[in-house]
Amino acid sequence: MPQIAIRTEFPRRVREIENTWIPLPDGTKLAARIWLPEDAEENPVPAILEYLPYRKRDGTVERDALTHPYFAGHGYASIRVDMRGTGDSEGVCLGEYLQQEQDDALAVIEWIAAQRWCTGKLGTIGISWGGFNGLQIAARRPEALGAVITICSTDDRYADDIHFMGGAILTDKLAWGATAFAIANTPPDPAIVGDRWREMWLERLENNGLWLVDWFRHQRRDDFWRHGSICEDYANVQVPVYAVGGYADGYTNPVFRMMENLSCPRKALVGPWAHKYPHFATPAPRIGFLQEALRWWDQHLKGIDTGIMEEPMIRAWMQDAAAPGAVVAERPGHWISAPGWPAPGAGNKTLHVTGTGLGDTPDAAPIRLACPETAGMAAQNWYQYGPGPDGPLDQNHEAGRMRFFETAPLEEEMRLFGFPKLRCEVSSTVEQANIAAVLSMVAPDGRATLVSFGVLNLTHRDSHADPQPMPLGQPVPAEVQLNVIGQTVPAGHRLRLQLSQAYWPLIWPSAEKAELTLTDARLDLPLQPAGAQPDLPEFGPAEGAQPLEAAVIEEGHEERSLTIDYATGTETHLRYSDTGRERHTHTGIEVHYETEDRFTVHPDDPNSATGTSRWAKHYRRGDWVAELDVSVTVRALRDAWHITATLQARDSAGEVLSREWDERIPRDLV
Repeated sequence: MPQIAIRTEFPRRVREIENTWIPLPDGTKLAARIWLPEDAEENPVPAILEYLPYRKRDGTVERDALTHPYFAGHGYASIRVDMRGTGDSEGVCLGEYLQQEQDDALAVIEWIAAQRWCTGKLGTIGISWGGFNGLQIAARRPEALGAVITICSTDDRYADDIHFMGGAILTDKLAWGATAFAIANTPPDPAIVGDRWREMWLERLENNGLWLVDWFRHQRRDDFWRHGSICEDYANVQVPVYAVGGYADGYTNPVFRMMENLSCPRKALVGPWAHKYPHFATPAPRIGFLQEALRWWDQHLKGIDTGIMEEPMIRAWMQDAAAPGAVVAERPGHWISAPGWPAPGAGNKTLHVTGTGLGDTPDAAPIRLACPETAGMAAQNWYQYGPGPDGPLDQNHEAGRMRFFETAPLEEEMRLFGFPKLRCEVSSTVEQANIAAVLSMVAPDGRATLVSFGVLNLTHRDSHADPQPMPLGQPVPAEVQLNVIGQTVPAGHRLRLQLSQAYWPLIWPSAEKAELTLTDARLDLPLQPAGAQPDLPEFGPAEGAQPLEAAVIEEGHEERSLTIDYATGTETHLRYSDTGRERHTHTGIEVHYETEDRFTVHPDDPNSATGTSRWAKHYRRGDWVAELDVSVTVRALRDAWHITATLQARDSAGEVLSREWDERIPRDLV
């Protein structure tokens, strides 16, 4: 965990309830950990709920220790609840964002609001899954809910989640599928649930399915994905929403979409960050996010005018130029703001894609794309988790893999703020094909730093719900939206557009080898509005409560590599993480996790694309041992997705349960 300023003294003394049980209407009990002011029963406080499947006992304990006691010390009851069938809670978790999950949350909120220590008012906070369900809960309009902070989340589960991008299937669907598979099948802690821990574990192992199979069965934007997508009716969300994201993350586009479409009081904060809370995220700068959150809570849960709603709706980091690297500790830049979205006064610069590069003048020359299936080797993960080596590499590695189109060196600095877009007429030799567009900037020394990227499954050019095959050899209009960005491009740098019909290992290849022909291709670049920025209060320093005490038994490490088998031509991307082994002082639990994602493809064969993701989770305390190994493989065959998986669970006596899956799912224009 990155170093931040540690607070040990607060306006109110804090007590912790290590575990309590929240009853649900069907008799199931959820496990909750609560921090609150010592005198809260005499002087009730608003509550803040974080509701997750990620194991409060040992999964999120590091960030919980930094965050929840901090809120409690400033006059809130801060509550971390394990969802049904996860962590120490009873029952079985059968999937993402189910109706049951929302119904349970409403019961949890009702229980919290009725406690003697609560004023009856609360807010929700969460990152990723917790950010998703915070918005979904808000759309259900529980009476006690007063405000939401949603971090790295989405309003549209199809358009912007770990499953799809531009209608193309992300390989992170597999990586996340294996991760969720492991999370949903881990056991509760016998120190909390007693001797029934093994019985509860077996219930999960025997009744949980492989969620990934359902995800692959729904390849269009159907009711499966509409459920839990607040964009279906933004008006359902009426409480104030603070949406937070980072350019290195995969969930930043929805922040701006929500600012445009929500009608409730709302604010946005976007930094250079990866998929982390901003008080300990990378790349730096980290900020006093907990102080900012308190301004939001005080305004909307305590009725204190903190001035936060008089400030501009959007505050975003304008990144300076930086060298490329898989690991980036800091992105220099400065804060800018906008009163709304689209930002009033924003400009646009159009560059035409020609046989000689990017310029102001179009030409009629067609652009042909027949790149190898290995194009994309310098891509980042769809979302960067930080601080591991998951960022984009020097884009010069794509030479010979993607087609390059460059400007002359810029005569003046250019500031981009918004969504770049590639517009073109495109024809294809096959009915289903993808197109990838990557914007980078080339420094005078020749190094190329990724700025933004986007992909489009061309069968989804008009609709994610009703895709249509490409008419063979006939040009059709297409638009590729690249991810939102705030980026300064200095004078003397060149802008580069990289194009291909493959982007591995970020998306799965098309069903057949494709060749695309582009005409009238142009790149629209969003420019920062001119004029002085208003004065804004500085963010405070990054702060947190006392960190988790843990003894490191074995150090961990991370790897990312690309290997080429020169005998066969097959390329293999490997991502590996070993967390090391540590013992949490407050529980005595010893934890150790390993994860590996392995993706292989032949440059000439899209049907050779194979991915395998595995997790190993180990828990130990004294004589108690629980171990879980899962492995999931997806093969992109011409007509089907072939999915296989294994699960093995062990305790101190040996095998608890072993299961296998083998499924073939027809491809549906992806």
